[in-house]
Amino acid sequence: MKETARVYRTPEARFADLPGYSFESRTVEIGDERLGPLRVHFVDEGERDAPVVLMLHGEPTWSYLYRKMIPVFVAAGFRAIAPDLVGFGRSDKPVEQSDYSFEGHVRWMRSLVSKLDLRDVTLFGQDWGGPIGLAVLAAEPERFHRAVAANTMLHTVEANLAGRTTWANHSVGDGEVRVSEMLLAWLVQAQRDTDFRASAAIEGATVRPIAPEVVAAYDAPFPEERAKKGMRQFPALIPMTTFDAGAAINRATWSVLERFERPFLTLFGDGDPATAGWETIFQERIPGAQGQRHETLEGAGHFLQEDRGEDVAERVVRFMRDTG
Repeated sequence: MKETARVYRTPEARFADLPGYSFESRTVEIGDERLGPLRVHFVDEGERDAPVVLMLHGEPTWSYLYRKMIPVFVAAGFRAIAPDLVGFGRSDKPVEQSDYSFEGHVRWMRSLVSKLDLRDVTLFGQDWGGPIGLAVLAAEPERFHRAVAANTMLHTVEANLAGRTTWANHSVGDGEVRVSEMLLAWLVQAQRDTDFRASAAIEGATVRPIAPEVVAAYDAPFPEERAKKGMRQFPALIPMTTFDAGAAINRATWSVLERFERPFLTLFGDGDPATAGWETIFQERIPGAQGQRHETLEGAGHFLQEDRGEDVAERVVRFMRDTG
């Protein structure tokens, strides 16, 4: 399977000697009716028959974000799988923004889960990894034993979200919506910034200083503009009206989660205004969240995996052991 005119593949040399990321590279081919076969890259560490931790990243990162967590899971006896979403990391990157949709990301990740025939899965979803992963869970709940929502959200733009989240995104009646200025600023930046870089978002949404070589690793998958189309498109896929296709996907996901009685945990950082408030919504609406040891971690920004990755993984290990 080779790069085509419609799909960009980042040169492998870009991923040489990245600090802390020495995992074996694995790929699987999934089908797409319009684009043809796509290569999806993933990290898969630990024993094949061990319980699975499936870690899904969001915007604008890749599996490198989980490099601190993967060894903790493996040492605890679990199988750690961290894919690169299509358009990110070592996965193939369609070169047109219109090739990316919320539904497409869900379909692609569902294909990966099916191809690998993953079962007894603990989902860990952060940022867009939450809505995408939870939609896969909603479609195939029999594959998932438990889930962790970490600095993520599930936008439906409904009026009952008013006052519940730091970044507002809800209807106010009479065909009007209220959207946080910061949320709109992020969407506009992704479309207009002539030098849109993943590393700028990482540095701006973490609490602890990041070494220059780590900053560079986040930019490694995106050496030129045609590699950045998925990264540019994600903010535009955030549902901002009740009519949005993404809002419909999230409503369908909620309809399953509100009956989900398997263990559900929230782990949020105390320095992330983008998702603040969503942890309480998850805890209130999901039956499996009742009685769990939810936590807000001090000294953790939006990318809590970067700020406190080992600590986050240890809490997930405890959650998995507590819930058998």
